[in-house]
Amino acid sequence: MVEAALTPKLRPTNVEDYEEVSFERSHDGRVAVITWNPATRMNALSVKLTDELVAAVEEAQADEQLNIVIFRGEGGYFSVGDDLNEMAEGAWGNPNQVMRRIRFYQSFAQKIEELDKITIAVAEGFVLGGGLEITMACDLVLAAESCKWGMPEVDSGMTPGWGGTTRMIRLIGRRRTKEVNLIGALHSAKRAVEWGLFNHAVPDAELDTELDRLIEALLVKNQQTLRQLKFVMNKNADADMQTALAFEAMNEFMTSAVNWDPSKMEPIPDAEPGKGLEAFATKNELWQKRRNLAITLWSDLDSLD
Repeated sequence: MVEAALTPKLRPTNVEDYEEVSFERSHDGRVAVITWNPATRMNALSVKLTDELVAAVEEAQADEQLNIVIFRGEGGYFSVGDDLNEMAEGAWGNPNQVMRRIRFYQSFAQKIEELDKITIAVAEGFVLGGGLEITMACDLVLAAESCKWGMPEVDSGMTPGWGGTTRMIRLIGRRRTKEVNLIGALHSAKRAVEWGLFNHAVPDAELDTELDRLIEALLVKNQQTLRQLKFVMNKNADADMQTALAFEAMNEFMTSAVNWDPSKMEPIPDAEPGKGLEAFATKNELWQKRRNLAITLWSDLDSLD
C-alpha cells in the first residue's frame, strides 16, 4: 500500500521548489499564470500536484502586486480530475484520512475563490472531476471549443468532494447538476457556456489571443473596484436578499470613500478620521471622557478596582 497522504508534506515555499507546477509572472508582475504539468496522464490531480497547487495559490495570495491569476494545464489538457490510480493503490488511506484529504481539497478550492485577484481558468481538452471543480472556484472560465467536461465520478463508485455538487448547483441549478452527476456524461464547451458553467468558448487556435484580450480589458480597470465587486458578489450569492442589499449599499459607500475625488465631496460632519485611534494611543481628553462615561454604564461593576 502506498503511504497515506493525510496532509501536505514539505510543501514548496517558492517558485524554485515546484516540480510539477510553474508560476510565471507577466505584465510588470500584475498577472500570474499557474500552470501544471505532472507526470500523470492528462494532468490527473495527484497528491503531490495538488500540494504544489495549494502552495502556488498561497504564493499568489501573498503577492499584493498581482491583479490576475490564470490557471492552466499543459499539453492541451486542463485536468481529468483526481488520480484514480493513486487512489486505488491506497494513497488516500483509511476513510478518516480520505475525509481529511477532501477537507484539504475543499480548503484549496476556497482559497482560489477567496483570492483578492481576478481568477481565470483556461479550459482545454478534458476538464473532469476535480479539474472541473477548480474551474468552478474561479471567477471566469475561457474555454477552447474542443473542450469536453463532466463529472464522471459516479461510474467509479465515487462522489464529488470539493464543489462538484455544491458549487455546481449554485451555478447551473438543481436539475442540471443532478443530470451531470447522476449520469456522468461528457459535454461540450458550447453547452457549458449555455448553462452558465463557462463564460466564453472560442476556436482552439484563438484561445491565447482571446485570453490576452481579456487580460488587457481587466488590467485597465480600477483594481480596487474589481476587488470590492468580487468580494460582494461572492458573499451575496449565499445571503438573503435584505442582507445582500445592505452589503451592496455598504460597498457603494466604501467605493465613494476610496475612489471618488475627495475635493468634490463634503466630509461627513460627525465622522472623525483618525481621531479615535489617536485618542487611544495618546489617552487624551477625548479618550478619557468617552471611557469614563461608558466603562461602568449599566455594568454590574461599581468600579474597576
